[in-house]
Amino acid sequence: MIQKAVATIADLYRVEKKAELVNGEIVIMSPASAGHNRVAMRIGRSLLEYEERTGKGCAFTDNAGFVVDLPNRQSFSPDAAYFFGPFNEDEFIDGAPAFAAEVRSPEDFGPAAERAMAQKRADYFAAGTQVVWDVDMIREKVIRVYRAAAPDQPTIYRPGDLAEAESALPGWTMPVADLLR
Repeated sequence: MIQKAVATIADLYRVEKKAELVNGEIVIMSPASAGHNRVAMRIGRSLLEYEERTGKGCAFTDNAGFVVDLPNRQSFSPDAAYFFGPFNEDEFIDGAPAFAAEVRSPEDFGPAAERAMAQKRADYFAAGTQVVWDVDMIREKVIRVYRAAAPDQPTIYRPGDLAEAESALPGWTMPVADLLR
C-alpha cells in the first residue's frame, strides 16, 4: 500500500492558487466569480476603513493565509478577514483571524456544502476566531453571523439591516444592501 505524503505549510507556500491545508492535504479552491469577488472586496474595503478609523488590527482580503494548529486543519484562506496581533508581511499570518467572512459561490449550496461549511465554522471557532460571516448574496440575500459563544445560533441580517461582527470588531457595521450593488 502506497501512503500519500502529508502536505505541510512549506508546501502550501509553493501553491500558486488559493488553497488551504486540511487533513494534511492541499485543498485548491476554485476561482471566484465576478459577483463573489466584488462582494468579498466590498467587505474588505469596509474592514480597511475600520482599520484606518480605529488604528487597531489589520484587514485582509481574499487569498491571505492564516496558519493554525488544529488536528484536522492547518490553514484558512477566508474571503475577507480581520486580525489582531503581530505578523510578518512576507509570510502567512500565524493564528486565526478574529473575524472571517466566507462568501458563498453557486456550488456552496445543498446538504454536502452545508456540512462542509458547518465544519469549517467549527474549525474557525476551535482555532480562536470569534465571529464568522456566512454571506449568501445568491439565493437568500442574507448574512448569517455566527459567534464562537453561540456557534449554532446565527443572527440573520437582510437588505435594509446593518450587519455587525460584535465581539470581534466593536463598533463595525456594514449595510447588507451594500453587498447587492
